[in-house]
Amino acid sequence: MTYVYVAMWLAVGLILIFRMSRENRVFYALGAFFILLGGWWLARAALGANLFAGVWGWVLRGLTAAVLVLACVVYYRESKKNGGDSSEENRSGDEEK
Repeated sequence: MTYVYVAMWLAVGLILIFRMSRENRVFYALGAFFILLGGWWLARAALGANLFAGVWGWVLRGLTAAVLVLACVVYYRESKKNGGDSSEENRSGDEEK
C-alpha cells in the first residue's frame, strides 16, 4: 500500500508542474513539494526508514506548513485580484440564460 502513496504523490506533483504551472507559477513549488513527499514515502517503503518520526517528522511538518501558507497566500491574492468569489458570478450568469 505504501507504493500506492508513492505513485500518487509523484503523479500529483508531475501534474501540478506540467499541467497547472501554465496558470500560475506557484504550482512549480507545490509540484516540487508533492514530488518531495513521494520521495519521502519511497524512502520509507524501500529503505524502511521511518522519516515520519523524530526530527525528520518535524522537518516534514514544518515544510508542509510552509507550503500550505504559501498556497493560501497565493489563493487569497488571486481571489482578491479576480474580484472575490466566483460563485456569485456563476449565479448571476445562470439568471441571464
